[in-house]
Amino acid sequence: MWFRRDLRLDDHPALAAACADGEVVPLFVVDPVFAASGGPRLAYLHDVVRALDASLRDRVGVGLVVRHGLPARVLPDLAAEVGAASVTVSRDYTPYGRRRDATVAEALSADGRTLRGIGSPYAVAPGGVRKDDGTPYAVYTPFSKRWRRTGWPEPVDVPLGDAAWPTVDSDPLFDRPDPGCELPTAGERAALDRWDAFRSADGGVDGVTAYDDRRNLPALDGTSRLSPDLKWGAIHPRTILADIDAGGAGDRGETVFSSEIAWRDFYADVLFQRPDSAWQNLDRSMDALPVDTDEVARSRFQRWCRGETGFGIVDAGMRQLAATGWMHNRVRMITASFLVKDLHLPWQWGARWFLDHLVDGDLASNNHGWQWAAGTGTDASPYYRVFNPTTQQERFDPEGAYVERWVPDPVEPMLDHAAERVEALRRLDVQRAARSAD
Repeated sequence: MWFRRDLRLDDHPALAAACADGEVVPLFVVDPVFAASGGPRLAYLHDVVRALDASLRDRVGVGLVVRHGLPARVLPDLAAEVGAASVTVSRDYTPYGRRRDATVAEALSADGRTLRGIGSPYAVAPGGVRKDDGTPYAVYTPFSKRWRRTGWPEPVDVPLGDAAWPTVDSDPLFDRPDPGCELPTAGERAALDRWDAFRSADGGVDGVTAYDDRRNLPALDGTSRLSPDLKWGAIHPRTILADIDAGGAGDRGETVFSSEIAWRDFYADVLFQRPDSAWQNLDRSMDALPVDTDEVARSRFQRWCRGETGFGIVDAGMRQLAATGWMHNRVRMITASFLVKDLHLPWQWGARWFLDHLVDGDLASNNHGWQWAAGTGTDASPYYRVFNPTTQQERFDPEGAYVERWVPDPVEPMLDHAAERVEALRRLDVQRAARSAD
């Protein structure tokens, strides 16, 4: 059993299938590609793997087998070492994951072994939500309606006790990098505890029921904080959906909360259909939109990164990110809009910064969220949306508690938002003229 983005023992279809075969070697491969991950994300991965190793030792008496190297070399070598006929995985739908798994499958096949994919990190795997004619959805709202009608399996039991768990030599795990910030407790138990606490009405507030009222207020603890756990599969979205009415007939909070999982599945599906959209505009006509990339632009970008724009809610978000490896979702939209609409910078700069600093950095959700803000992605009426950071702060942080917490030393605004809004729309006219000329 090769663990990747499914670092848990319960509600795990691939692990259940591996256990049914009788003998299981639990493997984690330290892939050289991990070196490109941001410090917070890699440190959190380290902690989740450690937690999984501890759970295995507690429940089955052996720990993870850790090996370092290219998966296409590690998997055939270990399979030969232990005499495994197959390698079981949860399917990976990311561009890199698909390429990696294809090379691993080919390498295993050369030795007469198989790579067996079962399940995925999503409620509905990419490719599972389609129109009546079999084509994929390009817009979220119709996707989400079909997503709810499509449904998802119930959580599965994993018969850990039915399998034999041989002892196999292991390498040490990679050294934990300094994340540069304080990270939450990682692992399956911590994820389940977070979920239970969020919906347990501690302090008189059921987080799911109150979600629609509280989710956009960054001064409140109104979101589940499960995004890092979903990123690494310490909890499966199916586990969450089984505890609420996600079919659309429940209360408003349940519907809106489950919509966040639908968004996650939607963006994964878009990336699955268009792998190039990870770093290129989904709407290629937006390639003609002028953006700034000179030294002045770099300097302005650095002020955004440091949280020194002079706009309180933007600076609060960027400082929250630096201090915690996380940013409230409403504030992610505001800071992204500021970068692309007020500073006129490429959305890819912001997306890369977020991936380098977010503990929950996920390529599909992060980069397509940035394309939503930039007006280059799936939204039906995108570019005209220009968030006013001042009115956003007045609406979503009316008492100023969030901004005061993170920005005790405000600076003067670096620009005139009204003027930059006009400039953003002028650039859109340039793009539209170029599209018409084509």
